[in-house]
Amino acid sequence: MGFVSEFKDFISKGNVMDLAVGVIIGGAFSAIVKSFVEDVITPALLNPALKAAQVENLADLKTDGGILYGKFLAAIISFLVIAFVIFMMVKALNSLKKKEEPAPAAPAGPSQEELLTQIRDLLKK
Repeated sequence: MGFVSEFKDFISKGNVMDLAVGVIIGGAFSAIVKSFVEDVITPALLNPALKAAQVENLADLKTDGGILYGKFLAAIISFLVIAFVIFMMVKALNSLKKKEEPAPAAPAGPSQEELLTQIRDLLKK
């Protein structure tokens, strides 16, 4: 099989396409979460703390030594929001999945001893 045809087979597999769609949607979702953290959570929940620290933006928080820990806090908040939303999405998808009915139990047949007894009786006849 040629290199080009192998590559074509690899690209056309479902897993690769699913991954590509996931990456694209993840990039778009990242912009939504970033906006949610910066435009909703930060003003609503963190403004009092930011005003007390005399900082306008969460990313501008830093220690006396100049270490910018505000960007780290913003990344943690973004991660927690993303993880929570993904958890809720997976939970919703799992509840939508059709519950599989357990397979009916196989009918109980004769035991091995009963089968051997029947074979013996048939051979006697």
